[in-house]
Amino acid sequence: MSLHAVLTEIDQVSTSCGRAGQVQLVAVTKGHSLADIQRHVLSQPGGDALPLAESRGQELRDKMDEAAQAGQAVAQWHFIGPLQRNKIKYLSRVSLVHTLEELWQAEEIARLGHKWGRAPAVLIQVHNGEAQKHGCSPAELPALRRATEQTGLEVRGLMVMAPYGQPHEARRLFGETAQLAHDLGLSELSMGMSGDFAEAIEQGATLVRVGTRLFEE
Repeated sequence: MSLHAVLTEIDQVSTSCGRAGQVQLVAVTKGHSLADIQRHVLSQPGGDALPLAESRGQELRDKMDEAAQAGQAVAQWHFIGPLQRNKIKYLSRVSLVHTLEELWQAEEIARLGHKWGRAPAVLIQVHNGEAQKHGCSPAELPALRRATEQTGLEVRGLMVMAPYGQPHEARRLFGETAQLAHDLGLSELSMGMSGDFAEAIEQGATLVRVGTRLFEE
């Protein structure tokens, strides 16, 4: 599916639920070369305005460097992978981190942000109930949000990942996460991927993370 087709579907779903213009596509580029990213995303109409998202620290660093050396402008870089201690050092040029789940991560980002002269904004990842998944429990969200903001970081919203291939469960989880964000007074919601972004938009997503469908031939 092309970028145009994905943007068209986002626009159609957003319009149908009264949310036209309220949803931003985040292009997930992990595992793809810069040449592929240029061909499938950056060179397509509207593609140069999209945030690009990576989930591995070293791959993020290498792509940012390669793009800069090639003179390829990228609107924003986002990080969507687990925040391991030795990977946070790669986030100096990132605009938004989607995956904050513990206070030590906020403290480390804030500490390095002082060295960088800036720190990325963050989303707190909500645990989806699957034992092997990352995230903060809903009960702990208010405390983590307060403590994170005390480090000086901007908490912009929440992120959640739905169980794969379960649209009804995804819709429920997205709705619950949207309510959590509302209760906390947070406006940004990173929800939905290639297989479930329509359900996410219907439940209030403002950012949808799509990769696979952008790079299908």
